[in-house]
Amino acid sequence: MTSTWDPPPPRRSGTSMLSVLIPIAVLIVAAVAVGSWLQFSERQAGATVHTAGSGAADRVDVEAAVQRVDAAGRELVLRVRVVPRGALGEEDGTAPVADLGLQTSAATLGDLAFKAHERLTPRDVKVALSGGSVSDYPFDSYETDVEFWAVMNGRQVPVRLVFSNNDPLFSVSAEPLSARQEAVLGLAVARSGSLLVFAVFMMVVMWALAASVIIGTWYLTARGEGLVWPALAWMAATLFALAAFRNTAPGTPPIGCVLDWFAFLWAETVIALCLISVVVAGVRASLREKAAD
Repeated sequence: MTSTWDPPPPRRSGTSMLSVLIPIAVLIVAAVAVGSWLQFSERQAGATVHTAGSGAADRVDVEAAVQRVDAAGRELVLRVRVVPRGALGEEDGTAPVADLGLQTSAATLGDLAFKAHERLTPRDVKVALSGGSVSDYPFDSYETDVEFWAVMNGRQVPVRLVFSNNDPLFSVSAEPLSARQEAVLGLAVARSGSLLVFAVFMMVVMWALAASVIIGTWYLTARGEGLVWPALAWMAATLFALAAFRNTAPGTPPIGCVLDWFAFLWAETVIALCLISVVVAGVRASLREKAAD
């Protein structure tokens, strides 16, 4: 009796690939959707304009936009554009009808003065920040007050402040503090949502790399391997690459901030100790092999 040979059934590679590709595609679409929503929300928050002060027809409009926040120097830079309205301005608000003095709060470093009938140009002023510490990066936050009142011909005139933020690394929330002729806003400054997410992601990656090195160290030492040069090169490269990765953190955080104490310094320490342990264990294993020969 002759035996018959049955060929093996064909593999369903297409079905198995689809079972993998479909969840990956769903995850990608979900990630892009969430990212788009977060980006749109942050963009809308950055485009928000805050107003304070008087709505009189004859007034001085002060358009102030944050250009840069220097957390280490504890100050922010405001670009100020002054537009006199109504009877206070001429040539559609491009020049004041008389000498105009724009006085600021104590936190603002310097007052502004404009000559009568001269074209008004934007000026940059610095505002000191209080509260918070840059060592709390990326969770640091600050506060300050922005105040403007105008004097023309020796008398105070109404002011309307229009405030916005152009620094993508920081989010700024504003609250009007006065409804008199002068315009006052209380500002709360914090790191932007995208920067916060990226910094937290960096900390997670640092710990993940440290965990990978720990697992590799356990595998090499448990098996009694000698000096495995590719593994040592990978660990040494991770040690130095982590420092370069840390320096890519947006906002140039100082050494000793939360990012360092929560992840970077410990990850560097763990990787360095693992590298030393693998070298010591590898040398001992190699010496034992030579002694046995």
